[in-house]
Amino acid sequence: MTTRSLIATALVSAALVGAGGTLSACGKKPEADTKAAATDQARAVSVTRVETRALGGGFKASGQLIPREEAAVGSELSGYRVANVYVEEGAWVRAGQPLAQLDNTLLRAQLAQQAAVAAQAEAEAKRVTGLDGQGILSQEQIESRRYAAKAQAAALAELQTRDRRMTITAPVSGRVLERTVRPGDVAGGSTPWFRIARDGLVELNAEVNEADLANVRVGQPVQVTVPGGATVSGDVRIVSPLIDANTRLGRVRVRLPLNEALRAGGMASAVFGASGVQVTAVPESAIRYDAEGASVVTVDSDNRARQVAIKTGQRGGGWVQLLQGPAPGARIVKNAAAFTLDGDRVKPIEQAAR
Repeated sequence: MTTRSLIATALVSAALVGAGGTLSACGKKPEADTKAAATDQARAVSVTRVETRALGGGFKASGQLIPREEAAVGSELSGYRVANVYVEEGAWVRAGQPLAQLDNTLLRAQLAQQAAVAAQAEAEAKRVTGLDGQGILSQEQIESRRYAAKAQAAALAELQTRDRRMTITAPVSGRVLERTVRPGDVAGGSTPWFRIARDGLVELNAEVNEADLANVRVGQPVQVTVPGGATVSGDVRIVSPLIDANTRLGRVRVRLPLNEALRAGGMASAVFGASGVQVTAVPESAIRYDAEGASVVTVDSDNRARQVAIKTGQRGGGWVQLLQGPAPGARIVKNAAAFTLDGDRVKPIEQAAR
């Protein structure tokens, strides 16, 4: 082959290699351009995470301080004069301690008389022991004496019980909140003579609006402040199942420790803290509602939006409990109003939830 032929062959080969490289480059460029274009066209959205947190709390309420358990004490007897009253309002008493004494002078005389009658009837009944069926006395006479003995013994027992009730005693240990009886008063009527707060304990009967009541749980911490400025830590003891139809308020009993600043009948305000129950939750703003129900939009590892149906539970502080839905840690679109369709590629801008 001549030198000219060799040069021509080399030029042709170079041209072919160059053409192949150009074709190869032309084949890859559209794919890269497509991905870049898709990235540039993706909508930027704010995302946050599904969290595990305590819901409920942070709201205020007020109510009246009342005895946790109150004992009303009075006399079961009527017609007897009050001889002595032993305690005043504010006194601390123990269970069984005498509070007042009725005049039992007349009753004592009745007791002595009835004891004598009962003894005689018992003696008469003993005389007919063993005489049944012997004809000395009729069976009717024998049974009559035995019945009389039992009746007189019962009458004596009734007077003895009445005598014991002449002393009015405290049914529980605690603090006397009120005393309405005076020496010289006559027993009778239904008004209690004493009101006793068991163990001296007072609690708050708070009035909570219907929306906040849904977030209150037994054991939830509460800070209670009285008008004097003293603050006492307590916790929820009872959540009423009833909502007042007129005021739309429910009752919450807040357990409080023994404290001299807490006076039954006074008013107090309360700040309810978080319920302490940890639940899976998302911001309220992340939830979509449509004809098919509630849902959130998650963002997967490929930055594509996926609409996921959810079931919700309790609410509080701008958060909603997820009974069913994505797991804690999953990325979700923070604003449900963001226009994203299922399968859309997005540019996630992660923001910490507040």
